[in-house]
Amino acid sequence: MAPKVLISDKLSDAAVQIFKDRGIEVDFQPDLGKDKDKLAEVIGQYDGLAIRSATKVTDKILEAATNLKVIGRAGIGVDNVDKDAASKKGVIVMNTPFGNMITTAEHAIAMMFAVARQIPEASASTHAGKWEKSRFMGVELTGKTLGVIGAGNIGGIVCDRARGLRMKVIAYDPYLGEEKANKMGVEKVELEDLLARADFITLHVPLTDQTRNILGRENLAKTKKGVRIINCARGGLVDEEALAEMLKSGHVAGAAFDVFSVEPAKENPLFGLPNVVCTPHLGAATTEAQENVALQVAEQMANYLLTGAVENALNMPSVTAEEAKVMGPWIALAGHLGSFVGQMTDEPIKAINILYDGVAASMNLAALNCATVAGIMKRSNPDVNMVSAPVVARERGIQISTTNQDKSGAFDGYVKVTVVTDKRERSVAGTVFSDGKPRFIQIKGINVDAEIGAHMLYTTNEDVPGIIGTLGRTMGDHGVNIANFTLGRSGPGGEAIALLYVDEPVPAEARAKLAETGLFNQIKPLEFDVA
Repeated sequence: MAPKVLISDKLSDAAVQIFKDRGIEVDFQPDLGKDKDKLAEVIGQYDGLAIRSATKVTDKILEAATNLKVIGRAGIGVDNVDKDAASKKGVIVMNTPFGNMITTAEHAIAMMFAVARQIPEASASTHAGKWEKSRFMGVELTGKTLGVIGAGNIGGIVCDRARGLRMKVIAYDPYLGEEKANKMGVEKVELEDLLARADFITLHVPLTDQTRNILGRENLAKTKKGVRIINCARGGLVDEEALAEMLKSGHVAGAAFDVFSVEPAKENPLFGLPNVVCTPHLGAATTEAQENVALQVAEQMANYLLTGAVENALNMPSVTAEEAKVMGPWIALAGHLGSFVGQMTDEPIKAINILYDGVAASMNLAALNCATVAGIMKRSNPDVNMVSAPVVARERGIQISTTNQDKSGAFDGYVKVTVVTDKRERSVAGTVFSDGKPRFIQIKGINVDAEIGAHMLYTTNEDVPGIIGTLGRTMGDHGVNIANFTLGRSGPGGEAIALLYVDEPVPAEARAKLAETGLFNQIKPLEFDVA
């Protein structure tokens, strides 16, 4: 059955066509996002939801989204999506961070020109029939110092454009290395240095606990007198009340804001002040950008729904289409390993330790971790998946650690999962053979070679004669066909294990008969999600 996607905001016809061309059923209702009750009523039908900013994906909507797997936001900001609720629900949240980079950067440059030359005020004055040529004395950008707070994707483009205007560019960004800064032709500085030196300051960072009010009252007081401040990033980065005071005092010569702490902004301390340019969040508002983000979100959602590729996700590690092809069997293996130890563990888990060996260590470990944890959590949370599992583990206080090592044995690579409880540690290891099939290769330190089936039976016993016969006879007596039979032992007379791959679940009566023999220390039926 083909996946079904709802588009609840305005998206281009080309984006709609992408879904159709990929074989995805698409329901285009561009005004539905404004009716939250109607959206909640119908959302349960869909595997994917494509939105812009009008649709508010609340916990109530997500509660009704019984089949939803992915939300795609055509744009960068996902303030209209309850990401925590989506993660707990196991729904991937994607955005399109690259589709409107140039557009937003160009708007910041345009705003800088506007505030430097007082263009909006001069235009309004001239439209009013005035000719106040001497009133609007501007400043040149050439030779001025531009301070860029955040030199990532958009900030980097602003740096490039500003250098083309013959400005001196200094940048504050904790993640910007000296080598990258040199390639960009900018000087990397600390924030206090930037505040003291910049003639213009432009912000290009997300709104986080670290960046909120990064230009608060204290930092604004450290700026160079006559500075002009541009914010086309996010409302909340600048203390608007404090900035208004400094504009009135003349310490700040001008400001240009496209974003505000409260949007839609019907009133704001900056409104009505001279030499303050305001636009209604137009950073991404160009024909090209709107088309780009729409096409990008359609491609991303289609790739995920059809191939499992995860791009630009905010609550799950990204897995490219190429990685998905190679990693598919390894992700399945990680899930099976987690499922094995999860089904075997009855007491609360304190820690999960994952060892990656050889080729496995060079893969996308974040995705493999998610698959492993999901496998472990499924026993107590059947609806858990790779998105929600880390959230569940974190809420339970489970510590997750990973170790990588070079090839250390006969296999090109393997994964070993160990869970720690107050009573014991339990481990299982597996690999992927050349046929693409996952295998268990070690259980409790005992080497095995076990094919993984949907229905399995795990037993432990002392290494004594008669175990194979007892298992085979009991399965036969209860009509259970054995597809594969794997044995392992620590040594002659030591601990031994058996893993039976059977065609149907082993009935309780058969397990009771095995227990009556007194030969087995443990008898455990196992179920695996095998495609």
